[in-house]
Amino acid sequence: MKYDYLIVGSGLYGAMFAHLATKKGKKCLVIDKRSQLGGNVYCEDVEGIHVHKYGAHIFHTSNKAIWDFVNSFAPFNRYTNSPVANYNGKLYNLPFNMNTFYAMWGTTTPAEAITKIEEQKRDALAALHGREPANLEEQALSLVGRDIYEKLIKGYTEKQWGRKCTELPAFIIKRLPVRLTFDNNYFNDVYQGIPIGGYNKLIDGLLEGIETKIEADFFENRKYWQNIAEKIVFTGKIDEFYDYKFGKLEYRTVRFETEKLAEQNHQGNAVINYTEAEVPYTRIIEHKHFEPENPAYQKNVTVISREYSTEWKDGMEPFYPVNDDKNGALFQKYKSLANAEKNVIFGGRLAEYKYYDMDDVIEKVMKDVQKEN
Repeated sequence: MKYDYLIVGSGLYGAMFAHLATKKGKKCLVIDKRSQLGGNVYCEDVEGIHVHKYGAHIFHTSNKAIWDFVNSFAPFNRYTNSPVANYNGKLYNLPFNMNTFYAMWGTTTPAEAITKIEEQKRDALAALHGREPANLEEQALSLVGRDIYEKLIKGYTEKQWGRKCTELPAFIIKRLPVRLTFDNNYFNDVYQGIPIGGYNKLIDGLLEGIETKIEADFFENRKYWQNIAEKIVFTGKIDEFYDYKFGKLEYRTVRFETEKLAEQNHQGNAVINYTEAEVPYTRIIEHKHFEPENPAYQKNVTVISREYSTEWKDGMEPFYPVNDDKNGALFQKYKSLANAEKNVIFGGRLAEYKYYDMDDVIEKVMKDVQKEN
């Protein structure tokens, strides 16, 4: 046994675990089947612009200790996530706030907006006859009414999940943020930003001085990898770890169509969602807007990525767990096997089959490492 821990996957969970375990005096090896470190937070440099290759990652937290921790590796800027929705060429601010309601109905005061929303909700609430919403459509209509649902929720959500809103569980949107202020900040957290220089700065800092191997697939030589460390930290798909013994868990994945343009500024915002069903992509990311302090921001070049949400198939990168009853029950079978493991730690969104914000990942790793001897 050459190592205390073999860490499979160099994303945020794996890099964090390696960093904290190394600080406790443990010897770690981090392997990744990709040709670069960082998992889905990896950034690709295109003419100085840090392109979020696997989708936009915006760090936000209200935990000062975690904010100070990540800033110790790379200073974060003050980027504020303020996405815009494009529906048939008309623009609406997100999350739903007074700017949204003014664009939707021409309301100018909170009282007018409340009156309009309550009026919109009335028919949906009456149709429920006192019962709980049975699907996402009923839930959304009962929360914000038909106009917002039809224009800003329905098409986008159905593209995102590849299912009709009437077939999606209501709990996906237990609540919808409705702000009666002119505030376009998507997150309520105290701290928010992007590492200056891109997320590679954070990953490189976490993995400094730690042995790593890229283009190393755990499953291609499983017997070898399992015999070089006392424990395995596994951040991949939990069903794959158990050779799909009970069947395959379902995921949504994202295909990126990335394009370099000879423009200084293409869309004026980092994130624009396309909410009508007729537009095949869910959103366009313009990467340079994440780091306006970057000298590359002034260049007459920009990079955009159109995102297409599709059902995951073998060979694709899994992104989002499909949190329905069928997959939840299947995951519980795998989790029961994982709970019985003495020398394997499962961590991260694929191994735990759940969506994680980045600050939650960091907090979870801190607890997991603390449990170790």
